[in-house]
Formats: sequence, C-alpha cells, structure tokens
Amino acid sequence: MPKLLCVYCSSSTKIDPKYYAEGERLGRAMVAHGWGLVYGGGNVGLMGVVARSVKEAGGTVVGVIPDFMQVRELAYVEATELVVVPTMRERKRLMAERADAFLTLPGGIGTLEEMTEIMSERYLNLTQKPLILLNQDGFYDDLLRFFERMVAEKFKSAGLAELLAVAPTVDDVWPLLDQPKAFESDPIWR
Repeated sequence: MPKLLCVYCSSSTKIDPKYYAEGERLGRAMVAHGWGLVYGGGNVGLMGVVARSVKEAGGTVVGVIPDFMQVRELAYVEATELVVVPTMRERKRLMAERADAFLTLPGGIGTLEEMTEIMSERYLNLTQKPLILLNQDGFYDDLLRFFERMVAEKFKSAGLAELLAVAPTVDDVWPLLDQPKAFESDPIWR
C-alpha cells in the first residue's frame, strides 16, 4: 500500500468550479507523486472529485464514512477500501491513524474542525505527521490572519505558525511533504 495522504475538504456541490478543477489536479498529482488517499468516504463535492481523480489515475482510495452519512454523502463505493464506522469521531480517528500526512483543501466548518484537531495534536506532540493547508486563491487568508492575531494578543504562542505549512497551489504541496516542518512544543499549553 502506498503512503496515504489524508485530505480534508468540502462535500458541497455548490462551490465554484475552480475548486473542483484543482481537486482533479490534486488527485492526479497524488498518484504521480506516489500517494494514495484516505478521506471521508463521500462521492459528492470536492471530496468526490478528489477520490474519483485518484482512482481514475490508478491510485489507492481509502474512504472512511459514518453509517448515517452513507446516503447523505453518497458513499464512494468504488473506493479501493470503504470503511463504515458508527460515529464522526471514529471516522476522524481512523483517518488520522491511517494517514502519513494531512492536506486541507478549501472547505467549511467540518474541514476546519478536522484541520485544527490535527494542529492541536501536533502542538501536543501527539503526532509529527506533516499538515499542509492548500490556500487556493487566498481562500484561507482570513484564517491565517486570525492565527496571527491569536499570537499577537498572546492567546497562543509564536509556535502556532509551525503547526502547519501553507501551499498556494497543488504544485507547492509536494516539496512540503518531502521536507515537512518539524515542531517542538513548549511543555505547557499556552
């Protein structure tokens, strides 16, 4: 089995087509760079586009979906492996365990929650796996400014910037995965 990149992204079917196009590019590039996919198991929205693109390029797709979402997100039954779990927490736990690295694409509140959980785990040294934020067309600029404000107003230590790497395009992801940022946390959460 290849290394698995856990991709967090939107399941929305109403977003700008440019995000779907970048998702397709990502899927093909993952396979070209020797990565398989582990993700939320859906067949719709950006999630579905990435999964189908990986599969069509000959890559491995591991979907993890809660049983109650199988119909809602239309589980991607063509996945190499589709794991059905009872809860969202179990979904996130299994995805994180199976992943060798994490990539966050544009998404909504669920995507943000998944990414920040991995940020917290990196801060607490519970994982050293790389975490990359794909900031397509500046989608996450406001979030990055918010992180800067957290640090400026002392809600968070300056090490916050070391918890994730930011890639403006799909092409910028691969060097960050080849040489991920290391993070050494302070002994006390600030």
